Amino acid sequence: MAEKLIPFDIARYLDSEEAVAEYLSQVLADGDPDEFLEAVGHIAKARGMAQVAQDAGLGRESLYKALTPGAKPRFDTMLRVMSALGVRLAARPATQEGRS
Repeated sequence: MAEKLIPFDIARYLDSEEAVAEYLSQVLADGDPDEFLEAVGHIAKARGMAQVAQDAGLGRESLYKALTPGAKPRFDTMLRVMSALGVRLAARPATQEGRS
């Protein structure tokens, strides 16, 4: 009898502010814009897409489009989405090992 695997859904594990912050920090460290959009989409899914869209002042479909890999959402859109998610982006100096 073959075992049935359950598809992995990271949104199920984004159940605390700490988990969200760590996940987003790791994605940002990689520097891939599509991965960033996908990660924000996972967080929005965990919080409820309709609620995040409403809190960001966007339509639900607009939120989905903005978070699609390859999309080029406006910076102000992403700031509103991040605010709706309860996440604040911050800049910090690059460390020596992180510099090219």
